[in-house]
Amino acid sequence: MKVAALYRFARFDDPHALREPLLACARAVEVKGTLLLAGEGINGTIAGPPAGVDAVVAHIRALPGCAQLSLKFAEAAAMPFHRLKVKVKREIVTMGVTVDPLTDAGTYVAPAAWNALIADPETLVIDTRNDYEVAVGTFAGAVDPHTAGFADFPAWFRDNRERLMAGKRRVAMFCTGGIRCEKSTAFLKAEGVEQVHHLDGGILRYLEETPAAESAWAGECFVFDQRVAVGHGLTPGTHVLCFACRMPVSAADRALPSYVEGVSCPACADARTPEERASYAERHRQEQLAKARGETHVGRAFD
Repeated sequence: MKVAALYRFARFDDPHALREPLLACARAVEVKGTLLLAGEGINGTIAGPPAGVDAVVAHIRALPGCAQLSLKFAEAAAMPFHRLKVKVKREIVTMGVTVDPLTDAGTYVAPAAWNALIADPETLVIDTRNDYEVAVGTFAGAVDPHTAGFADFPAWFRDNRERLMAGKRRVAMFCTGGIRCEKSTAFLKAEGVEQVHHLDGGILRYLEETPAAESAWAGECFVFDQRVAVGHGLTPGTHVLCFACRMPVSAADRALPSYVEGVSCPACADARTPEERASYAERHRQEQLAKARGETHVGRAFD
């Protein structure tokens, strides 16, 4: 299976009118996953036969303003999604603050120039991702906002701006693939920060293009698909997903007594009732039985 993570900020006057043709296109070529449409563009991850994914990508590229669609491809041994969803939302990535990434996003910085930028002591480096993503890996010296969701970012920056910006001339921000940074840089510019930069292509492009020996990255990068996390060269990482709470679990955490495969991990073990743990254990048993039959258990799909 071919997996495509994609997004594009564009102006859709009527995103509802785009939904049904896109849905029909994906269904016709047996592509599954989730696509979000809004007045500001499109975002999502899909998977299916390579020719099918290519057909859906071609359909999206033909939408207004989407010729330069941002794409990241991967492979999966089996279909990682068990349904197709095409939804119309207010935003394609929820920030809750009105900004215009099409015209106001910060300056793109290529991976080859990123290390020098973030090494400058006058650069404030901010990781715009969620707290559990940052825990898997980040750039050395980056500020972790400890936010549970991207919508928390504006309030966090406003509350901490004076402290963060002390002695800094510019801000450099990064995220997994670039979409959150396009919005967050537009937000900072709207807040009056003049020199705002973001990593072009996100962490994934940096890890793909930067040799490990020259890298400023520490750890792995959490991804929202069956790989869970990746390292340099986008090779599979060592983390797995806890299917009780959907959090990434490191190899070290899997050695702890609180980790029970398919049932609990250190992040959720104390929050589960005996009934919930029994339910998760039964789900895991059914998944193992399905695997033995050569089938994919729907409880394991990334949707």
